[in-house]
Amino acid sequence: MTMPLSVLDLTPVPSGVSGGDALRNTIDLARHADRLGYARFWLAEHHNLPSVASSAPEVMIGQVARETRHIRVGSGGIMLPNHPPLRVAEQFRVLAGLFPGRIDLGIGRAPGTDQLTALALRRTREAVVADDFPAQLAELLAFANEEFPDNHPFRAITAVPGDVPLPPIFLLGSSGYSAQYAAAIGVGFAHAHHIGPVDAVPAMLMYRAEFSPSGKPDGLEKPWAILAIAAICAETDEQADELASSLDLSFLRLRAGRRGPVPSLEEARAYAYTDVEREQVRANRGRFFIGSPETVRAQIEELAGRTQADEVMVTTNVHSHEARVRSYELLAGAFGLPRQC
Repeated sequence: MTMPLSVLDLTPVPSGVSGGDALRNTIDLARHADRLGYARFWLAEHHNLPSVASSAPEVMIGQVARETRHIRVGSGGIMLPNHPPLRVAEQFRVLAGLFPGRIDLGIGRAPGTDQLTALALRRTREAVVADDFPAQLAELLAFANEEFPDNHPFRAITAVPGDVPLPPIFLLGSSGYSAQYAAAIGVGFAHAHHIGPVDAVPAMLMYRAEFSPSGKPDGLEKPWAILAIAAICAETDEQADELASSLDLSFLRLRAGRRGPVPSLEEARAYAYTDVEREQVRANRGRFFIGSPETVRAQIEELAGRTQADEVMVTTNVHSHEARVRSYELLAGAFGLPRQC
């Protein structure tokens, strides 16, 4: 059986491309992914980053679902501390009502931004530093399952449309915390290997070993672990390596506090790297799967095997939209995904 492959899209904004065009590129990529046989198309939540336009996944999910036919569409994820749980329940019940059986609710606990922007989102400094994710998630689940205690004031509130179940929930994370929590409450887990060269194996195996079905409508009967990776695929290893060079420069600029759109290959070729910067780039490359279809497939299968992943979710951010689409096409062919009509 072919391992399911999915897409995690950050709506990259390349230099010379408007934010509006970047959003339309996301919808174009989703149409391709739908035809290529990818299982899911998830939209990320990031704020105050000129290189990505994925600030409102709940809006883009509806747009992508409307333009596709088969692929599941969801959040990768909604950063719950930035949002009232009731609002999340309402938004995703609306989406599930419009596109039944095709919506996912991926939830994260990171801010998805810097501290100042987090303050603008959450309104108080106390909310920025509060470690109340478990309470927020419990509140979201209570709205979903109508499980507030009799004496709780929110028991009188219905997240409308009340007759639409909340979509399947996945917790996102890059450590054992989210894996253990997802296992305890019986929901899916997605490990964010793409955000850094961290060892995904312990968290993924912990999730599977400790999983306990919740028996609730928003839960799972058995574990489902997604390995989220960053990949760049081209016809040859050399071509893929060149495509990755714009991300090398983008990484260095972000590290230096110089935020901006994804630089072009021409900008990357013209940049004079210091020895220290080359070492920083080399270390950062540890989180990428870069190469020809054969090379990338071998890399993915090796890590997916060690993590016992049920599914692999791929994010590809390069300067050229055409190269990004081609990367997903090559990867779909390498894994033999069933094309859709």
